[in-house]
Amino acid sequence: MSTQDRYTTPPDSLLWQVPADGAARFSWEYDDGRDRLLALYQKGKDKQWDGAKRIDWELEVDPADPLGTPDEVLPLHNTRHWARLTERDRGELRKHYTSWQFSQFLHGEQGAMVCAARIVESVPDLDAKFYSATQTMDEARHAEIYGRFLHEKIGMLYPINDNLRALLGDTLRDSRWDMPYLGMQVLIEGLALAAFGMIRDTTTKPLPRQILTYVMQDEARHVAFGRMALRDYYRGLTDAERREREEFVIEGCYLMRDRLRGLEVLENFGVPRKEAEEYTEQSEFLHLFRKLLFSRIVPCVKDIGLWGERLQKAYLDMGVFDLGDASLDLLMTQDEEMADRLDRERFAAEERERVAEVATAIAEGGAGGAA
Repeated sequence: MSTQDRYTTPPDSLLWQVPADGAARFSWEYDDGRDRLLALYQKGKDKQWDGAKRIDWELEVDPADPLGTPDEVLPLHNTRHWARLTERDRGELRKHYTSWQFSQFLHGEQGAMVCAARIVESVPDLDAKFYSATQTMDEARHAEIYGRFLHEKIGMLYPINDNLRALLGDTLRDSRWDMPYLGMQVLIEGLALAAFGMIRDTTTKPLPRQILTYVMQDEARHVAFGRMALRDYYRGLTDAERREREEFVIEGCYLMRDRLRGLEVLENFGVPRKEAEEYTEQSEFLHLFRKLLFSRIVPCVKDIGLWGERLQKAYLDMGVFDLGDASLDLLMTQDEEMADRLDRERFAAEERERVAEVATAIAEGGAGGAA
């Protein structure tokens, strides 16, 4: 069975071509670089890992309850449609929502891989090219992992959401070398990190928790990379250039806020679009979810120097302005520490199992000898 057979709605085409402008830039200076960025590059090399080995793919996943989160998080919960659903139907709804969420993660990771490769090509500084090359590998690994989870454990995929596709297309079509940083490293990656974190911290199932925890360890470096590169560059922008980028951020944030509704899922369950929109607007969980999704973006945007009056008004309108004072460094440190802690817990448990197996074998051997 191919991926096309697993899509809930087949995409118009399995190939999406985005025309791209811009120059490929080479640097002949090989003995220079920013210490912070080179240190991040070294960390990127040191932290490479194999998704086929680090993740325990033997863990079972129940497609009818892949995440183990309460039904209250579903916008359809406690509506007239919910009352009509059988328990089997509700299991299908959970499966569809998980498929929708992780499908958008998968599509976003492929977009991140392409954008990272574009940065390697277009950024003028060699230290940034070095780091972007490690990120390209990271994003390939993430796409591989999410694809495997959807194919092997869920058995269903959703096409890329229209708004995510629009933001990704705008990011890739822009000829300015800093725009893949801004669109991908700051906006899409920042939003993805928050979405990953929400599910990581609420799921009761070990496999999705492993996947999200380990992916977030990588993503923390990626956002740090975008901050370093853009903070340096944006200090030299003219007022007009800064306003252009702020407008891009405003439009991108509205697009992402509006895409995080899963209307496609509700429509697949026979809910009319207008009614589906009402349910998502009334969902207390989605209100909280959508606000927390900007917990990584707003402080990052402020940190790189894009904080004009129009941008601030937009964040006030979205109800996320207060997030500008959050500590991004603290959030990133916590993401990395959680992955390290999960490794220690897993390996300690495996070591205990091996010790118990050896002790059992010795005891059985001794009993056999005595007999």
